[in-house]
Amino acid sequence: MPHGRRAVLRLAAALGATATVGVIAADRLAAPERAGGTAAPPAPPRRGAGPAAGPQAQAARLRPSSYRLQPMTAYAPPAFRRAVPPVRQRPFLSLSGVGRSMVLSFDDGPDPRYTPGILETLRRYDCRAMFFVCGEMAVENPDLLREMAADGHVVGNHSWSHPLIPELRPSRIRDELGSTSEVVERTLGAAPLWYRAPYGAWNRHSFEIGAELGMEPLAWTVDTLDWKEPGTDTIVRRVLDGAAPGAVVLSHDAGGDRAQSVTALRRYLPELLDAGYHITVPRR
Repeated sequence: MPHGRRAVLRLAAALGATATVGVIAADRLAAPERAGGTAAPPAPPRRGAGPAAGPQAQAARLRPSSYRLQPMTAYAPPAFRRAVPPVRQRPFLSLSGVGRSMVLSFDDGPDPRYTPGILETLRRYDCRAMFFVCGEMAVENPDLLREMAADGHVVGNHSWSHPLIPELRPSRIRDELGSTSEVVERTLGAAPLWYRAPYGAWNRHSFEIGAELGMEPLAWTVDTLDWKEPGTDTIVRRVLDGAAPGAVVLSHDAGGDRAQSVTALRRYLPELLDAGYHITVPRR
């Protein structure tokens, strides 16, 4: 297949023009809080923990007040610089106005058992993806973070220890997000610009604190439910059935046995490309 068909669509220009073309859309039906202020119910807890974080991870964790208490606007994407309050009330869910483009995203890693296989497949097809990493995993696997960045992938923030965010005090939310951003910045030289709440459970404090750290919230439109280990065929079918212009696909590269996720990517990625989809990532 010609490389041009598989080339990654870089979104720098599109992101800079979101005021007119609406590159990233927020679903009005996916408000993170209900009218009474109660957080939306989270997805079931992830099954099976990855490798336990060691002393290095504990040492790297910061106090809640020690990392970037001021907005990090210099690092924000052109169309997404932190606005004056009120901040966002729901995450972005999909791309729009960019043709047949899709985003593949992977949560909970990096995990040395599964992340390398995902990176290898993406490299084979010259595609870029988003990796929302947990700080306790990232601090133990800095070489995988560097490999992600070197291959052009976007490294996002998925909290430190994968907690249920609406149950935390604001200081703990700041600790979870800030500590992870600090590890990413220390390893890659730049802090993450995107974050995703564990279980997709957001609240007002998470949006405010994320904005203070210079990050925008991104959810998804296609959930593979690969954490349930439903079988490779099922994961592939869910991705192909959900494929559509602007779709954001949620998968995992850690948090349990992700062998099915690795194998599924090898099957559905070439099919998406053959169907004319561009696999892309938002760029700053």
